[in-house]
Amino acid sequence: MTRTPETLLDHTCSTLDGVRAQAPLVQCITNSVVVNFTANVLLAIGASPAMVDIPGEAGPFAQAASGVLVNLGTPTGEQREAMLEATAAAHAGGTPWVLDPVAVGALPVRTPLAHTLRDLRPDVVRGNASEVMALAGSGAGGRGVDASDAVDAAVPLACSLAESTGGVVAVSGPVDVITDGRDLARVGNGDVLLTRVTGGGCALGAVMAAFAAVDDDRLVATVAATTVYTVAAELAAERATGPGSFAAGFLDALATVDADTVRRRAAIS
Repeated sequence: MTRTPETLLDHTCSTLDGVRAQAPLVQCITNSVVVNFTANVLLAIGASPAMVDIPGEAGPFAQAASGVLVNLGTPTGEQREAMLEATAAAHAGGTPWVLDPVAVGALPVRTPLAHTLRDLRPDVVRGNASEVMALAGSGAGGRGVDASDAVDAAVPLACSLAESTGGVVAVSGPVDVITDGRDLARVGNGDVLLTRVTGGGCALGAVMAAFAAVDDDRLVATVAATTVYTVAAELAAERATGPGSFAAGFLDALATVDADTVRRRAAIS
């Protein structure tokens, strides 16, 4: 497939319809701060969430799931074990999985874990510029969960990381960059209110797993997930009076956004 902005937009719309038709089952091994929000985001977009993060269950469930999210936000000892179990099972069973290396860099527990998971070849890596650079082996990470590096500074390392994993790397920012190491797409939608709601980035990783379950082209699926998600954020922001009303409106927008709206508003380049 020739990946022009036009073809990416066409596949974005068809993949959105596919998610709603298939209701992919997404296993989320994610941080305790965002569990509820992530589950509600998946339900709103038309997927089915499953927060299965117990060793002994995580592996078998990953083989049965449509997609898996591994988020390093609050990596307890038991959850770390479940992450390794689930990713090994996902790889063996052909289940697409997303790695969100939250706050990696200088922190001594999550950083080596992130590198171990990276070497297990995630289908998608999603993070801010500082997280992606640290995961690629350069930089000390950001300020907690906030990036201290610009998106464009991370692009060369994102391409290198994608080549080494054989998957896709999505760098979040004012304009999101998605690359498989060969092709590169930018998505210019979104709103700053998305950064003022806990879980705004984390839940996007779960949506990427849902879209990857529907489209085998990981770049196409990741662009589609990012575009739909950020268009919904714009729709919610237009009606919001602050972060609280935005959060509720965002779930409504995810549930109601359609292909025609995405086609009118998408800023894919």
